Amino acid sequence: MGSLGLKPIDTKTNIEPCKLGMTNGQKNSTVVVVEEEQKEQVQFEPASPATRLFHTKSLSCHIIAILGCTTKINVDLIKKGLESTLLNHPRFTSIPVVDEKKGVRKWKQTTVNVGNHMVCPDLDPDMDSPDEFIENYTSSLTTIPMDMTKPLWEVHILNVKTSEAEATGILKLHHSIGDGMSIISLILACTRKASDSEALPTIPTSSKKECSDEAGFCRRFCFSVWFLLMVFWNTLVDAIMFFATVLFLKDTNTPIKGGAGVEHNPKRLVHRTTSLDDMKIVKNALNLTINDVVMGIAQAGISRYLNRRYGNKNGRGSSKTNNLPKNIRLRGSIVFNIRPSAGIKVLAEMMEKKSKAKWGNKIGYVLTSLPISLPENPLDYIHQAKAIIDKKKLSLESRLSFAAAKLTQDIFGSNVAAKLTNRVLSHTTILLSNVVGPQEEITFFGHKLAYAAPTICGLPHALIMHFQSYCNKMTISMSVDPLVIPDPYQLCDDFEDSLQMFKNAVIKESEAAV
Repeated sequence: MGSLGLKPIDTKTNIEPCKLGMTNGQKNSTVVVVEEEQKEQVQFEPASPATRLFHTKSLSCHIIAILGCTTKINVDLIKKGLESTLLNHPRFTSIPVVDEKKGVRKWKQTTVNVGNHMVCPDLDPDMDSPDEFIENYTSSLTTIPMDMTKPLWEVHILNVKTSEAEATGILKLHHSIGDGMSIISLILACTRKASDSEALPTIPTSSKKECSDEAGFCRRFCFSVWFLLMVFWNTLVDAIMFFATVLFLKDTNTPIKGGAGVEHNPKRLVHRTTSLDDMKIVKNALNLTINDVVMGIAQAGISRYLNRRYGNKNGRGSSKTNNLPKNIRLRGSIVFNIRPSAGIKVLAEMMEKKSKAKWGNKIGYVLTSLPISLPENPLDYIHQAKAIIDKKKLSLESRLSFAAAKLTQDIFGSNVAAKLTNRVLSHTTILLSNVVGPQEEITFFGHKLAYAAPTICGLPHALIMHFQSYCNKMTISMSVDPLVIPDPYQLCDDFEDSLQMFKNAVIKESEAAV
């Protein structure tokens, strides 16, 4: 390595690896070594532009996926499963290195000992407040940097019973390994249906109807012209707002807006599981999408929470009184994976056959307005959200933001591009995403999952929200700065109450119609 002028990035941690019950002579038996012929071909791979961005000080962030299991976790089963799946993926067997002469970042294939990536603390099964312990443990992971001298992933196994699960597994990865959608798809590719140990989970897909007659052709032609005009106009408007955000346009300093340096503060990772069936009731009644309902819940929950915070600040204290200031500008940054998804089946085959499927980060983001108000009709939240989402669907803003970051990086370098991205994100209030999960119960290396709560830390937001569906449940996962949001479970209550408010409203409307 020295002759090539390459050195590992020098950040280390002192996390103890799992003790897997092996004798001294067996400790190195789990090391996975790349075959010599293959090693020479893939030993060094240039880092992608997004990878270089995520290795800057301004944009160093991690993905943390919390998986609740319905049984105690068998460490040996997890270890064997990781050896046969993730270790066939090049990003999980590579370390980031820097060419000292050229200053170029690359991925370098290395040997991997699974035990060095597994953390299994010895816990008291009868401890007081296990839920609080899990929350404190996961929150501590937001402040511990990754050890850059080994592949950038860790698995933490906490065999203690909580109110939601018999045990908890935590997967922590550096964001440079891949974008969030790819990572979630990769995790799902390691799972199987609980009802069929050989079958991959089923992910819902949207279907489109085709018109083949002459009238259908005319409709498609007219729609195409209208579609192109709307895309051009919405992209132009979004581009102006995007560059205004780069230069000066900031969100209002509300009680949930993070200040300078918020990305470096410790975070609390909390989640709340709600009913996906209730969301579907609202969706079907209003002929909308789950995304529309999700955005409506976010808008309503934040409005209710801010109204309470402003009321306490002004000494009014009542959540029924409108305490909201006028003209609050509050926006969410929504991250999009603009590379076509490889799909769960392809990823599963990749890990089995060691194929060279494309991987990495290719993400853009859009800035979405979240109107803050207390309308008389609660369904107005969803109608407002739908109108905003429909415009964003007819825009190239995500690709524009990706192109702007890449152009800046090509001209000025990764540090400047990272600072620019950080500046845009810090001028908004929250980050949002909605990930579609399996329709049925699944197992992760033989362990049935009770819930999944993914999130991100290291971005300049005091509130990051991820909606993750699974079976008939929707988990709202949040990463919050406790200095800004000291009562995150109250915010969880507001989101859950907002969904119930929508459900009651559509039931009332349907009864009135009858």
